[in-house]
Amino acid sequence: MWRQSFGLLEKSYISDTTGSFLLGKWLQIPLQTVPLCSAVVDVAIQDYVADVASELIYQNKSPISTEVLFAFPLGPRMAIYSFQAHSEDAKVQAMLRDEAQQLHEATGGWENLEYLQDQSEYPGKVFACFLGTLSPGREMVVTLRYVQELPREPDGAAHFVLPPTLHPYTRHYAWNCLTSKLPYSLLLTASLQSPRGVANVQANFALTPLIYTAQDHSTAQVSLAGSPPSQHNLELLVYFGDPTAVGAVVEKGDPGAPPGSLLGDPMVLVTLAPSIPEAVPGQHRSGEFIFLLDTTFLEHAQESLLFLLKSLPLGCYFNIYCYGEASVGIFPQSVEYTQDNLTEAMRRIPSTGSSLGDTNLLGTLCSIYNNPRPRGHTRQLFIFMAALPPDKEAIAAEVCRHRNSHRCFSFCFSEDSAALAMALARETGGEATYVSSDNSMTVVLKCLKQALKPAAEGVSLSWTLPRGLEVEVLGGTPESIFQGQHSLLYAQIHGQAQDPTVDKGVMTLQYSLDGQDVTHTIEFPLCPQGDGRLAGHRLAARCLLKRLLPEAASGSADEPRHRAVEISLTSGIICPFTSYVGVRTSQRVTWYRGPLALLPPRQSLIPCQIVELRGSSRVSSCHPVSIWVPPGWLTAVCESWLALRRLTHAIAALPQRGACSKACKPPPSSISSLKYVGPMEFVLRSPIFWPCSTEVFAECQELVALQNADGSWALSSGLASVLETDEAEIKGKMPGEVMEPSIWATVLAVAWLHRPDKCYQDLCELLEAKAVTWLCSRAVSQLDKCLEAANTLLGSSVKPSVFRL
Repeated sequence: MWRQSFGLLEKSYISDTTGSFLLGKWLQIPLQTVPLCSAVVDVAIQDYVADVASELIYQNKSPISTEVLFAFPLGPRMAIYSFQAHSEDAKVQAMLRDEAQQLHEATGGWENLEYLQDQSEYPGKVFACFLGTLSPGREMVVTLRYVQELPREPDGAAHFVLPPTLHPYTRHYAWNCLTSKLPYSLLLTASLQSPRGVANVQANFALTPLIYTAQDHSTAQVSLAGSPPSQHNLELLVYFGDPTAVGAVVEKGDPGAPPGSLLGDPMVLVTLAPSIPEAVPGQHRSGEFIFLLDTTFLEHAQESLLFLLKSLPLGCYFNIYCYGEASVGIFPQSVEYTQDNLTEAMRRIPSTGSSLGDTNLLGTLCSIYNNPRPRGHTRQLFIFMAALPPDKEAIAAEVCRHRNSHRCFSFCFSEDSAALAMALARETGGEATYVSSDNSMTVVLKCLKQALKPAAEGVSLSWTLPRGLEVEVLGGTPESIFQGQHSLLYAQIHGQAQDPTVDKGVMTLQYSLDGQDVTHTIEFPLCPQGDGRLAGHRLAARCLLKRLLPEAASGSADEPRHRAVEISLTSGIICPFTSYVGVRTSQRVTWYRGPLALLPPRQSLIPCQIVELRGSSRVSSCHPVSIWVPPGWLTAVCESWLALRRLTHAIAALPQRGACSKACKPPPSSISSLKYVGPMEFVLRSPIFWPCSTEVFAECQELVALQNADGSWALSSGLASVLETDEAEIKGKMPGEVMEPSIWATVLAVAWLHRPDKCYQDLCELLEAKAVTWLCSRAVSQLDKCLEAANTLLGSSVKPSVFRL
């Protein structure tokens, strides 16, 4: 998700020659921002969830009245639950209503939201509310509250980033260039809580000393010290006690909510983060890999599919579906990855695709989900999308229904399918990327490398609670957890303990790792904690709404929809069956002449909703494509300053920020040849463009096509052709110690890939690893002499370290 500091936007009234005031056309007048004067932000973090309460004060410093619109970009794991704004003239409050009972009686301003939807270059969701007119010199006070799931760093830290709307340095930095002082004040306070104890806090800005508010260090506070930095986001890394494979925090319910309800009963925030070591080279890998190819764009996926199939490890299962007007599976169900099955799959893949009819991705997904996955093999889908399917909502709902049983890697070849690709990947813990002719191989194989990491399989949770209590895991438990990932679950405790003296519960996590059963057991206090802000309950509501969505959207029964609406209205978390409406209450009082009569404040409905920005980026036909990230935005979107460091080399070629306003924009003459990449997409993609010529790539492709499923090459005329030598000469140069010709052939292939005038290493990393593993299992003692002979034959100088020796 991209990040943008919208805040309060304005459009001005313009005086015409007659002296009357006309409403400016949005399509002709660019959006401006009403200056932020001060921001007060209170963050409550408990383990890996956060509740943020903010108060923002804006002031109209222009000499004319302006109509103002508040816009707040929404992150993928963020949910607003309260919004209101007030000025001297009126108060505006956002309220949720059942869509079926929604009254579309807004008094105007819908065209403002429609324009916002179309004008932005940056796609994504924003919360937008039209606030009316703000007179010169008047202030608008905005109160915004939201909850958010926090990323977990590899070292166990919870990572919080303050949204740019609450610290909009990016706009100030981009357009006013470098200055030493921000034009607004910021007061930031963070309350921290964990039953494991708060161990440490790190930040990329000055902090006050950590103050513990409990003797066991389970709660603490920290604040921004002095003025905020003017050149980057504010980020916190919160470290708790020793990281464990499973953790639990019990949050107390709302005393005003009825017992047994979602907000009324205690909620357990469960973190599953098993330690998964790197895979041992040579081990057979488990996993089920299913590739879904859009037949309307099949020829563009053929080359990627060849490298993907050849890079799969022995021991896994695979299948290929070509979906168009109908869904066609290469095999009825996934088969074991063997040489015979690989050869048969390559033979059955159609060489050309159909350009007619709608794609049947939904039917293909249903077919896959109806087939049981092989026991002990984690299912992962690689979905190639050429265009946006017409039934995108149904596709997203179907993937959501099965999100605990698989992971999706999505590749889109068109901009209109990018949103769906990201939704499918985000929902299942996978990755999504835009694929072009320049980066297709690199990004696809990068995702496969991620998919080949080991995973904890057969994940299950069991609970031991005092008699009278029972637990319900909302949203279910994932069947697998991959290396480098964690899972945040919400479990609600119902009932009343019969023995009040028992104040602890036991939770047991079980899973399988490399065929070995692993068990972790922890005790957790049943005494609920929390400050009453109900962050865990609201995020649990968001999770439960996702689970109810597929059934409720199908229309097969009314009960799921009614329950979804009830959960949404009570928790303040929007769902597809509810919508926001802005209620504007006039602060002015009206007196009638005659008998004194004070009228009550007048109320009206105004536009307030989640807006999906379409974005206006276009792919240039000019190759190679450059990347333009708007000045001052890149720092804002990096999820951490560590991520920024990883991008240093990729960013080096970008236009540099200058010292004056003109230097803050790329030269107009170069914009037409640039491809705009949204900041978050830039971080996600981090593309490495394929630097080799078409001819060199064709040579590599020929060699890959000859590799066997086990990683070896056969000594053949085809291999000799790729190596540009005679087959008889290859056989004649084979060392006498080599008893198996395929060993000699495989050493030659690996040495050829490492020739200094070639550039295959990135593409063939996984293929080479398979070959080296195969060689080391067959002929470790022969490799030195084989490599020496191969270097002589090919004129190369590959060192034995290529075989990990």
